[in-house]
Amino acid sequence: MSPASKQDIVHQLQRDILRLQGSRPSASGKIDLGLGPVLEAFPGNSFPTGAIHELISHRPENAAATSGFTAGLISGLMRSGGACVWVSCTRRIYPPGLKAFGIEPDHIVFMDMRNEKEVLWATEEALKCDGLSAVVGEIRELSMIASRRYQLAVEQSRVTGLIVRNQPRNVLPTAAVARWQVTHLPSIVEDGMPGPGAPRWNIELTRIRNGVPGSWQTEWRAGRFCFETPPAQVFLEGLQRKTG
Repeated sequence: MSPASKQDIVHQLQRDILRLQGSRPSASGKIDLGLGPVLEAFPGNSFPTGAIHELISHRPENAAATSGFTAGLISGLMRSGGACVWVSCTRRIYPPGLKAFGIEPDHIVFMDMRNEKEVLWATEEALKCDGLSAVVGEIRELSMIASRRYQLAVEQSRVTGLIVRNQPRNVLPTAAVARWQVTHLPSIVEDGMPGPGAPRWNIELTRIRNGVPGSWQTEWRAGRFCFETPPAQVFLEGLQRKTG
C-alpha cells in the first residue's frame, strides 16, 4: 500500500470518528462564519455544524454580549438561505437590532413560550426540522439527558443548535460539541467619530470536542467579525520587519 493510500485511510477514519462523536465540520468553502483565527481550534479547522453549541453567560452584563455573538454566528449560518428559529420564555434579543448583524428579523421565527419546560420541548422539535439553518434556544439549565436528545436530533437534521444559557445555576458536562463564554469589552471609539464604537467581546472556547480551547478578542464591524492581533504577535511581526 502506498503512503498516499495510507494517509487517505487515516483521514477517512478521522472524519468517521468525528461524525460518530457528533462533530460535523462544514464543507470546505461552503459556510464561512468569518471566525478567522478561531478556526484553528476546531477539528479540521472548520466550525462544527450539525452540532450543539453551548453559550454561557454568568453575569447579566454579559448576556447582551452573548446574544450579539450568537447573532453573528447565525448571520453566517443563514447565508445559505435557510431560516432560523429562536425559542425563549423571556426573550432578551431585540429583533430590529438584528439588522446590525445583516439579519432581517422576519427571517427568524420567534417562539415565546410560557416556561422553560416548554422551551426545552420546542427547541428539540425545532432541531428536528432539516429545513432550518440554525436553532437558538434560551435555556438556563441543560441536563446531560436533554443535551443528548438535542445532539441526536441535529445528527439527523444537520441543523446547528445554539443553546444560550444566561446565569445557569450549574454548568455540568453535557453532550454539546462546544462550550463558549462571551464577555463584553469596552468599545474603541475612533478619533473624531460620534457615538459609541462597535460591539467588542472576549470570546472563550472553554471546551471543544477533539479541538483546542482558546480565547480571542473581536469586534463586530462592517458586517463581520474583526479579530484583534495579540500584543506578542504584533511585537514579533514588527521585529521580523526590522530584521528582514
